[in-house]
Amino acid sequence: MLNRSLKALGLATVPAKEPLSYPGRPIEAPSLLDDGSLLELTVGPGPVETWDVLTEEGPVPLDVHLAARGTAPLRERHAAVSVGSNASPAQLNNKLVSRGLSGTVPMIPVQAHGIAIGMCAHIYPAGYVATAPFADERSELTLAVTWLDDDQLKAVDETEIPFYERVVLPGDLFPMRLPHGETLKEVHLYASAMGVLAGPDGAPRPAQAEQAALLEDLLAASPRLRALLGPDPHSWVERAVGQPELREEGTRIFREEGWVLMLDDFTRYAVGQS
Repeated sequence: MLNRSLKALGLATVPAKEPLSYPGRPIEAPSLLDDGSLLELTVGPGPVETWDVLTEEGPVPLDVHLAARGTAPLRERHAAVSVGSNASPAQLNNKLVSRGLSGTVPMIPVQAHGIAIGMCAHIYPAGYVATAPFADERSELTLAVTWLDDDQLKAVDETEIPFYERVVLPGDLFPMRLPHGETLKEVHLYASAMGVLAGPDGAPRPAQAEQAALLEDLLAASPRLRALLGPDPHSWVERAVGQPELREEGTRIFREEGWVLMLDDFTRYAVGQS
């Protein structure tokens, strides 16, 4: 069996540690993140928990492997769809393992309907400007769904809240289709509590694949941002990471430049709402 460690697969870069790599490299196929390795998950005709994990000992049904690892079965986990770095196995592994938790998480790409990706109107503690979802009934994207146990979900909450709020989207309104055709009944999603960046037309600014390109554009568009965090993306993240007051001032400049669009697309689905 080939070496399936994140490092060997070229997937070890953690955006929280290397901000300009944000959002990191996502999964491209059904996989099991397994404490620093990414094992292949073979799509089967039945429920996801019956799909085979390709281990060194051979194919093992997912739930059997999870039990052998001493972790929760799929039915006790929460499906969470990611529009940003939580789709990166390195970022997710870092969030969990750094908190002393299991880094074993099923990760599967799905066809997601009704969700588009913009940019959060906030400078994250790691120094980057993260992605954020917004509703768009015309949108169809491939996104990663992770299945988190209770403790893992709480840990991810700690990294997202209060900049984001967790919502639970109904599958009939936001269909998420798995590779074998089944759709999920519901998914958790982190929606921006800080608004999203607006483009020149007043609509949500589409996400940019390269963090450095985004920061260059923002610096070029605002002399105040350039004076605060410029002259380039490297200086931006270097200053922002260590100085929360600069992040707060940069976020305030977003608002004062008129770039912030507050949306309530997902408010009704917030956890705790009836």
